[in-house]
Amino acid sequence: MKALVQRVSQGFVDISSMNYKASIGKGIVILLGIKHGDTENDVNFVADKCCNLRIFEDEHEKMNKSLYDIKGEVLIISQFTLYGDARKGNRPSFTEAAEPKLAEFLYNKFIDRLKFNLGSEKVKCGIFAAMMQVGIFNDGPVTIMVESK
Repeated sequence: MKALVQRVSQGFVDISSMNYKASIGKGIVILLGIKHGDTENDVNFVADKCCNLRIFEDEHEKMNKSLYDIKGEVLIISQFTLYGDARKGNRPSFTEAAEPKLAEFLYNKFIDRLKFNLGSEKVKCGIFAAMMQVGIFNDGPVTIMVESK
């Protein structure tokens, strides 16, 4: 499992075909990729790590605070293309990405874990397998890859 974590001043997702919008203020946007063999243990490890990452500045301008400390928000977007392999040819292969049924199950478990950790009101998400417009106002910029296994 991979979570590309971006520290943001704001983020949003817009799915016009479903008349769906969600947005956050200060916090993180997580682009979440799920691969074959991932389990709920991977979900818990990556979700907990994302919540505890000390990537927000303290009063001394050092990255020393977590989402908990700043009472930040999270926007989670499913992103199977994180497992795109472009080493051969010009068209990426996505054979490492989990099958949709497993990926959706673990994506929803990831959302549940973040809601458990941070509170439901702090967690927003996209819709699994939907075509989305995602806005990310990267703060810093700060981008960190969190991986299980």
